[in-house]
Amino acid sequence: MGMQRSTLVLLGLALTAVGTLPMRAAAATIYLAPEGKDTWSGGLARPNAAGTDGPVATLERARDLLRQKGADAEKRIIVADGRYTLTEPLILTPEDSGLAVEAAPGARPIFSGGRVIRGFRAGDNGLWVARVPEVADGSRYFDQLFVNGRRATRARTPNKFYSYMGPTGEVPIEGKPGQFLRTTHVPAQVLAPLKGLQEAAIRDVVLVAYHKWCITRRYLGQVKFDTNQIVTTGEKLASFSNWPEGTRFHLENFPAALDEPGEWFLSRDGTLLYKPRPGEDMAQAEVIAPMVTKLLAIEGRPEAGQFVTGVRLQGLTFRHQQRVLPATGYAPYQAAFATDAAVTVDGAHNVAILDCEIGHTAEHALWFRQGCRECRIERSYLHDLGAGGVRIGEGRARPDENSHTDHITVDNNIIRNGGRIYLDAVGVWIGWSPDNVVTHNDIADFFYTGLSVGWRWGYSDSLAKRNNLSFNRVHHLGWAVLSDMGGIYTLGPSEGTIIGNNVFHDIYAYSYGGWGLYTDEGSTGIVMEKNLVYNTKTGSFHQHYGKENVIRNNILAFSQLHQIQATRVEKHRSFAFEKNIVYWDTGAVLSGRWKEIDIQMDRNCYWNAAGAPVKFLDLSLEQWREQEGHDQTSVVADPGFLDPKNHDFRLKPDSPALALGFEPFDYTQAGVYGDPAWGAKAKDVTYAPVDWPPQGPKGAQ
Repeated sequence: MGMQRSTLVLLGLALTAVGTLPMRAAAATIYLAPEGKDTWSGGLARPNAAGTDGPVATLERARDLLRQKGADAEKRIIVADGRYTLTEPLILTPEDSGLAVEAAPGARPIFSGGRVIRGFRAGDNGLWVARVPEVADGSRYFDQLFVNGRRATRARTPNKFYSYMGPTGEVPIEGKPGQFLRTTHVPAQVLAPLKGLQEAAIRDVVLVAYHKWCITRRYLGQVKFDTNQIVTTGEKLASFSNWPEGTRFHLENFPAALDEPGEWFLSRDGTLLYKPRPGEDMAQAEVIAPMVTKLLAIEGRPEAGQFVTGVRLQGLTFRHQQRVLPATGYAPYQAAFATDAAVTVDGAHNVAILDCEIGHTAEHALWFRQGCRECRIERSYLHDLGAGGVRIGEGRARPDENSHTDHITVDNNIIRNGGRIYLDAVGVWIGWSPDNVVTHNDIADFFYTGLSVGWRWGYSDSLAKRNNLSFNRVHHLGWAVLSDMGGIYTLGPSEGTIIGNNVFHDIYAYSYGGWGLYTDEGSTGIVMEKNLVYNTKTGSFHQHYGKENVIRNNILAFSQLHQIQATRVEKHRSFAFEKNIVYWDTGAVLSGRWKEIDIQMDRNCYWNAAGAPVKFLDLSLEQWREQEGHDQTSVVADPGFLDPKNHDFRLKPDSPALALGFEPFDYTQAGVYGDPAWGAKAKDVTYAPVDWPPQGPKGAQ
């Protein structure tokens, strides 16, 4: 009896002790399916036999149900296969911390911000016609269209290449601070198709002007047919992105321009016209118009110390983001800086985006913007982008450290087909942000730069330090559309930044500046080593101006005009150029002011595969050493690549570069890794040769 009593007492004490411990809330899972209903509990993956309960239908409802479970619950949303239409972005706030939204096993659910356009019928001249009631009643408008998963072309003229501007002038608009009226002469034949349009229809015509490294998009305000002039309004254009005589442009969005398969036009009365591509059956085609301006927003409040933490998105697809060009147009901003993204992340720690897809966007795919730390995107597919792929940080430093963005990882992603509206966008952009890792990505098919790091022109302080951009494969850039660009582009003080083991190839500018490695204004403290660069227009490496950069142990091959370039003379060590192999068969080895710039050059191997003598500007190697003091132990010799014409840059064992201390590196490791199917996806596109535009008039930029 005493033993029983002692046991009961001990048991009671144990239960009392357990009762004082904090109890962890049970895991909570909500199921989402196309056949679900938001009136159901979401506790079942499929509807029950009675049809009284089952999964929910929308992300918003699933999120709200989990919010009711409390902050301590382990929260999951399991998403069944199928398509889900978004009418507004999914917004996650600090109370959604710890949430996982993941595809069900074997599923690839799609969240679309678009609407399916139905009811096409055959019209005149090979066009198909549909009515869009939301446009007719003025509640909606769109300037993108996708047919069978392929971006259609908004009707434009000329269909290929450009028209060229004549003289242009700009004056301020009274009563509208910051707005300017610009009158531009254009060829009469460009304006002829606009005759007969109503004034309102003319104001829907968009002019796209091409600058050196950026573009302008503006609506026409007026057309003066008697003087062959167009009138537009917008921000004052800077001297470096002005419209000098000869500026390239095209016009889009008017009926007479709809003359090529794959083009479309939308009238304000709701009439949608489309000219099918060969093989497209419009009776069966899926036609989607984007309607939602943002697909997902993670919204912490870093200035208040309130963060979204521990969110994971896995196996999800986000498509069809819209952003109609505003009445003020789009001013020329490098790297499409002034545009937004389909998915934005602010005030977030430890957010993971894994095995996802973002595509068919009007702007950038993803932006880790303000107050983000230890976030990552991995093994994801970003494609068919109106602007760029991934943006990290902002263009300035906020005074509150909680609002700084750093330690972001972008690894093992495929990022391609960008700049489809804002041609000046880049694959991955890092602004005022340090300690980020961008590795093993395949970045291709942009009209401007592949990787961009830093956002400070000159030597004033910058936060873009200690970034690591390694093992990326960056290729097929420029397409002879924009200029002053590179496979990797850097700006400002970036001490500790490493750019290594990347492959950059097929980079062709419209005029100047199709470079592989490009250290631009104020680039400082950057190490570029063990990169393979080949098939560029203006040079494998160019430094405009910078300080104490190191260009070391790279293979720099097959640039068209010259191989390496240096531009500005400054009173400090600009860069060291050591243990590189420079190999070419057209053009010169050097361009610029190499005799005047403070540089350190040695242990390099130079070879002209065409058999021509190697000259360092106007000097032989011996004269170069004697008069300039450079390349004291460098050689002019065939480095012994196995098959350089077919881009096999492995070295033979007796390569003279090895004797100089060159360290061979396995450039085949650049790009994506893991599942062989993922690697095959990165290489499943065959790119045609560059279609070089005709030489424009004098002054064309």
